[in-house]
Amino acid sequence: MSDRGHLKKTAHLAEVPAALEAGPRGAKPRRLVSTRTIVVYGTLFVAAAYYLLPLYVMIVTSLKGMPEIRVGNIFSPPLEITFEPWVKAWSSACTGLNCDGLSRGFWNSVMITVPSTIISIAVASINGYALSNWRFKGADIFFTILIVGAFIPYQVMLYPLVIVLREIGLYGSLAGLVIVHTIFGMPILTLLFRNYFASLPEELFKAARVDGAGFWGIFLKIMVPMSLPIFVVAMILQVTGIWNDFLFGVVFTRPEYYPMTVQLNNIVNSVQGVKEYNVNMAATILTGAFPLLVYFVSGRLFVRGIAAGAVKG
Repeated sequence: MSDRGHLKKTAHLAEVPAALEAGPRGAKPRRLVSTRTIVVYGTLFVAAAYYLLPLYVMIVTSLKGMPEIRVGNIFSPPLEITFEPWVKAWSSACTGLNCDGLSRGFWNSVMITVPSTIISIAVASINGYALSNWRFKGADIFFTILIVGAFIPYQVMLYPLVIVLREIGLYGSLAGLVIVHTIFGMPILTLLFRNYFASLPEELFKAARVDGAGFWGIFLKIMVPMSLPIFVVAMILQVTGIWNDFLFGVVFTRPEYYPMTVQLNNIVNSVQGVKEYNVNMAATILTGAFPLLVYFVSGRLFVRGIAAGAVKG
């Protein structure tokens, strides 16, 4: 080994003790279990238990027979699983004078939810697009009226709406209830669409205008394809809100057009015969299954759309 190489090796070995005396460098390793971790996961566990425990009770109760339910242990799993309560809740449970279960209410809810969701989203998306990109005269006043409408309590508007629907011959019909849901969903949906469209690059709009695209061309060919997340948000908000509605359903329709939530209330609060808790629990799960399914299928897009449409604009 040459003298130069020997000197380099000696210098390197001399630096090792000095580095050891200086101590470790870099960020201090984090402990796997800390007070912050315990608090965060403890809070999440309590919140999850708060929502999952009632769901667990509903499921196990709906799978038990009445003799087992009368024992009184609501948290125990069923000793003998039966699906008769589910069948009865769907097809033969009594809701007043009718004993056809939730099936009729389900199809009524479908006929109410689908057109209400489609019409309200279509109109609100056009409103939001016009308010964000086409500044017409009186746009600010129109937008203020919509925002004020979002904060008016529903109960204040019930009686005037009943009179209006009666005068135009739609009171007590599915079409009248569709109109009501469309009107009340418009303000918040318009706000969401306006904020989302305002967050999109303005250069796209200007470039399309330079190329000669008009109002509908820009909306259908540029804005709509880029706005899938906010459309999913609007769909989930409308589907869950309309499907879970009870007040409008019981006020603006007749018994033959009652939605699923009103049918559920009539089953649970029926005073005829023995109180069948397993049937009531099965009917509750069946009523809430559809909006839960919609949310679970499109939940990721819902979070993306909320983040983009609620904090910008």
